[in-house]
This record gives sequence, C-alpha cells and structure tokens, in this order.
Amino acid sequence: MPWGEFKDTVAERRLFQRRAMVMLVMVVVLLGILVARMYQLQVVEHEIYTTLSDKNRVQVQSVAPPRGLIYDRNGVLLAENRPVFSVTLVPERAGDMEQVLAKLEGLLEVSDEDMERFQRRLKERRRPFQALPLRYDLNEQEIARLAVHRHELPGIEVAAELVRYYPYSELTAHALGYVGRINREELQRIDPVNYAGTNYIGKSGVERFYENLLHGQVGYQHVETNARGRTLRVLERQNPVPGEDIELHLDLRMQQLAHELLDGRRGTIVAIEPVTGGLLALASVPGFDANQFVTGIGVEAYRELRDSPDKPLFNRALRGQYPPGSTLKPMLAVAGLDSGATTRDKTIWDPGFFQLKNNGRRWRDWKRSGHGWVNLNDAVAQSCDIYFYEMAIDMGVDTIHHYLSRFGFGEDATLDVSGALSGLLPSRDWKRAVHNEPWYPGDSVNLGIGQGYMLATPLQLATATSVLANRGSWAEPRLLKGVSGDRSVGDVLPEATHQSITLENPDTWEFVVESMADVMHGAKGTARSAGRGAPYRMAGKTGTAQVFSLAEDEEYDEEEVRERLRDHALFVGFAPVDNPQIAVAVIVENGGSGSGTAAPVARALFDAWLLDYAADGDSVIAARAGAAD
Repeated sequence: MPWGEFKDTVAERRLFQRRAMVMLVMVVVLLGILVARMYQLQVVEHEIYTTLSDKNRVQVQSVAPPRGLIYDRNGVLLAENRPVFSVTLVPERAGDMEQVLAKLEGLLEVSDEDMERFQRRLKERRRPFQALPLRYDLNEQEIARLAVHRHELPGIEVAAELVRYYPYSELTAHALGYVGRINREELQRIDPVNYAGTNYIGKSGVERFYENLLHGQVGYQHVETNARGRTLRVLERQNPVPGEDIELHLDLRMQQLAHELLDGRRGTIVAIEPVTGGLLALASVPGFDANQFVTGIGVEAYRELRDSPDKPLFNRALRGQYPPGSTLKPMLAVAGLDSGATTRDKTIWDPGFFQLKNNGRRWRDWKRSGHGWVNLNDAVAQSCDIYFYEMAIDMGVDTIHHYLSRFGFGEDATLDVSGALSGLLPSRDWKRAVHNEPWYPGDSVNLGIGQGYMLATPLQLATATSVLANRGSWAEPRLLKGVSGDRSVGDVLPEATHQSITLENPDTWEFVVESMADVMHGAKGTARSAGRGAPYRMAGKTGTAQVFSLAEDEEYDEEEVRERLRDHALFVGFAPVDNPQIAVAVIVENGGSGSGTAAPVARALFDAWLLDYAADGDSVIAARAGAAD
C-alpha cells in the first residue's frame, strides 16, 4: 500500500469474519462427527462393545452332566461317579509352555507317560481354550502346593470332576465294560456341543451300548474372571441334565458266585432267565480292574495285562469261540426228529467206533468199548457219539445248518450285549468260499458231535439252551431291565427279530428235555453225580471239546498232556425242568471232563438261584413240586 494511504478496516473485518465463520463451521462439523461417532458407539453399537468388553472378563463354560448310574436287579450299585482332582493346563493362557511345565514338574511328580499323553493331546484337534488334563487324582498335599504357587503358573488349574468308579470292578469288568478318555477318532463322531466339557465316553460293554442314555445333556455357566483368567464368580448357570440311571438283569450275587466257582481257572459262565432273556450272570475269568482304564492305564500295567497267558482282557463269554462238543447234541436231536432223520425208537449198535466205508477211517466214541444198543434217549443221556455220527450223515449239512441257525448259532442274537461275536456255523457255501473245497461226509460226521469247523460262543450256547427250556420260544438275551425317567425299556431296546421254532410234533420238545433230564437223573446219565440229591429236577448236557487233534487210533492220556492242551470242559442246562427259571452255559478251559468239572459248577448255580437267591417262596415251591412230579 502506497505511503499515506489509509487501511481498509471494513474489508479486513469482513475477511476476518468470513475466516472465523469457516472455522466455526469446520468446528461444528467436526464436533457433529464426533457426537455422531459417540452416539454410534454408545447407543447404536452398545451391545456389540458391551459383549466384547464382557469377553475380557466373562466366559461361557460348559458343565458336563453327571453320568447315569448302573444298578443290578437288586439295586446294588455297579457303576457310580466319584470326585477326582486333576491338574489341567490351558495352552492359550500358559505363555511360555516349557517354563510353566518345568515349574509344575518341580511341584508335582509327573510321569513320562503323563507328559507324553499330554503332548499327544496338545497336538490333537481341540476347542480353543480347552483345558487339557496333565495329572489325575491329586492328593491333598499336591493340591496345597499348587495353591501356594498358583501365581507362578499361568494357565494351570486344579479341576474337580466326577469320574466313573466300579466298586466291583473285577467281577463286572467284562459285563459292564468301562469308560475312558475321549480319543481323536471319537471326537470326529460325537456331538461337539453335547460333549463340550465331557472328557469320558463308554468304551465297551454296557457303558458303550447305552452311551446316549447314560451321558445326559450338557449345561452352561457364565463366569466372571480376572486378568489372569481365574474365576471370580458365577453370573448365570444352566444346569446340565444328568444321564439316565439304568437297572440290569445282572445279579451281583450270581456274578460273584460264578467267579468263586471257577476258582481262578480260565473259563466263563453265562446264566439266562429263560422267560425274559435277562442275563443273570456274564462272567469271564480271569477279570481285570476296569478302574485302571478310566483315567488312563500305565504302559507297564497294560503290558502286563496284555501279555498275560491267561488273557484277562479277553471276554470269553462274548468273544470266546469254542467247539461246542456234545453240548450241541440236544439241538441236533431236535433237528433229527423234526427232519425225519431219526425216530424216538430207532436203535443202533455202538461198537465204539463209526466208519463211513468198510476198512475206512474210524471215528471213535468217547467210550472205547462202545455203548452197545442205544436209542436217541440213551444217546443223549449217555452222550453216545456213534448215534450222532450216523444221524448227522442221514441229515446232511444243509439240514443241520437250517436247524442250528434257528437256535441262534452263526449270528449275534443278542439285543444289547456289545461286542458279542457270531461264532461259526459251517455250510457248503462257507467251505467252498473259505477253503475252496466241497463239503465231505466226514465233515458232517465231525459236525454231528459239535467238532470240526463248528464254533460257538458261551453266550450262544446259553441262548440255545434257553430256547430249549422255553420249548422253542425265543427271548433274545438282554442286559437292560429298567430305566429311570419317563422312557420304558421297550423304547430303548432294539426290536426283537427271532421267531419261535415250530416243530411238526410239539411233543419233540418234551422228549428231548426228558433226555436231558436223564443226563442229570438217569441211571447212566453222564452228569448223574452232579444231579444227585437235588430237591428239583434239572436238564443238562455235558460236553468235552478237543484242543488238539488225535491220530486215528491214538488214545488220550490227560496226565501226559500239558495243562493248556487238555480238553475244555463244557456243560449246558436249565432248571427246574417243568418251570425253567435259569439256563446256564459253563466252559472251563482245559478243565478235562464236562461231567466232572463243568456240571458241578452248574449245579451250584442252580441251587443258589432256586433255593438261596429266589425272590420269594414261589420259586422254591415250584422247584420242589417239579422234583415231586
């Protein structure tokens, strides 16, 4: 501006006002944006950020449901839950894992097996922030040490959980099965929601078959935690639904008696209530402590069980497949009579051997001198092999297969017994497929006395005997007797599929049953010593199954044969004859004589059930009435 000219204050004022207005507008706009953002955060997105904030201090934890209890038929508790304290670690909160584990090992004794198991679980797929168990069953001193040093162990918690416990483990291990830690394969098939927080699942037996019934429904709780993740208080809780309690047909007294009668010998006993099919005893000896498997058995302990020559882990009652021997003869007698291959009056001469052709191979009778003239009743009572050799040839394998399959051989005929095998009921097609050979007449000869290719489980023998006791009526073997809650047994059990066996002449049943009664009470019955003095009438059949083959003319000398190569002793039977309340199958491995070893065991079971354990006096009265008749 040239010298002497005056400032234009008006113009400057207008310029200042315009600039101030622009600045004011900008401040107002920015303030509006800030207010709008604050409104969005505080009002519009309030719940979102409240939830995000709560996640830092509030967590949702799953609550595992208590597993249902298992009782025997008399209300005795067979499987319960007990609290166990374990140390767990959440890897996401641990920070330096190696440092935390090193500190922990300085406070607790952590075995190499526990550490290896933890590392293996750490590598498996799992839910985020899932606590992984490291050590189980802590004592009070260990819990106290962890509490004192807890601030040094981020991610470490002492968790209390209900763990399965079997009070009568050795007696019930094979019947009930056991639960164990959920493994990787099981994680792929279970419901991840319902099993959130659950660490155990049924592995075998009743525990596995009724897993859905016993497990229950998961619950949830909202808990407030501090910065270290420690639970401060429970804000909200949805209680889990406990699993259903179940009652079994199993009778612990019979189960215990079965173990005592076997007296440490390798063997198995199956007892069935014929009317219901309920399994009263399902014993496999030797047994094992199922509690060892619940939280994880050690390598050395498992190796000892696995490598034992007595095979305590092997469930002989369900998975043992044995030649049925002469215990098959009553079923074959039914088949022979109904098919017309023999009659009640047909008599044969037993010289002590049987030949298909003159100068051909000789199949020996168990009685070297033979039984002389025998009819079918004599053949069953005295267990004459020659009669059944001839009858098997007359029937042929097709007829034998047809009838034996109707008794449940060659299949798993149970309703709820987990792990039962189907045995082996041979046929022409089976031999052609497996051995690429035709069926020879000699194969039928062997099948006629339950030897050769034929294999049956003790449960199948007891089932077939129960069908005989029922005179052809089927009641599939089952363990479940009752369920707590609203569901009935019929809603839980699979549907029965077997039809009753109808014969041309229904009196055939009574004839065969009386022949079995003569085994126990007849003058020449093979088990007459076991039946002597009973206040009731019983029916039975002894059997002996070869463990190794003899040459054609070689005689069997038990004393010269190693104990584990001796014959198996078998017995099947039921009592009382006219009102059957119990049917049994007994197998004593390498026990020798069925009449001398297995039959007395069955007699003791009959006496206990009918005379000592009867629910009321009616059973005893019925038993004595049967004897009087």
